[in-house]
Amino acid sequence: MKKAIIVGASSGIGNELAKILVENGYKVGITGRRKPELEKMRESRPESYVISSFDCTTENNTEKLTDLTNKLGGLDLLIMSSGTGDLNEKLNYEIENKTNLLNVNAFTEIVDWTFNYFEKEGKGHLAAISSIAGIRGSRMAPAYNASKAYQINYLEGLRQKATKTKKPIYVTDIRPGLVDTDMAKGEGQFWVASKRKAAQQIFEIIKRKKSVGYVTKRWWLIGKILRILPKNIYKKM
Repeated sequence: MKKAIIVGASSGIGNELAKILVENGYKVGITGRRKPELEKMRESRPESYVISSFDCTTENNTEKLTDLTNKLGGLDLLIMSSGTGDLNEKLNYEIENKTNLLNVNAFTEIVDWTFNYFEKEGKGHLAAISSIAGIRGSRMAPAYNASKAYQINYLEGLRQKATKTKKPIYVTDIRPGLVDTDMAKGEGQFWVASKRKAAQQIFEIIKRKKSVGYVTKRWWLIGKILRILPKNIYKKM
């Protein structure tokens, strides 16, 4: 039986991914701040879930992940699904700092631990949910877009490292567009996917061991447009 950990599984995409992994024969370690939500999942399939409730921004992630991995009896796949971000046009520092603590600091600690674990074991798969927002900056959510750009580049660096090891270590960057979760904020939203649909597509991306995947698939087009849009036009948006 394959073993997986989902960091940030108490709600949203991570919650749906946990269910899909179990449906496909995985034993899954699930983490999150909301212990009651994790316990509900374990009660539904006690033989399939191992829970560990902690806050990525305040606790020793490496210690918690090591303990959870030991309880699972190994690790084949880790999905970093935990993330945060708020609209912050007024540049409230507390909002920006909260975003960076999770999306940059905690993210780095968790993916570094994961990569080092897989390198020691000689194999493994790290998948992280970044965002299409990481392609360009945003006047409405500066820290969120910047932190997702950090994640995109950091994951690319880890893919280079994985290649140099010449071991079967895979690093997947998953870039969702809009998904029907608490993270989807603002007016005029379009192409909003359900959590289940997004999670199903993410699972397919992981199975194929892709380097980069867009969710839903048509957001690839938006990503391409964002990359080629001239700076003098984008800055006026």
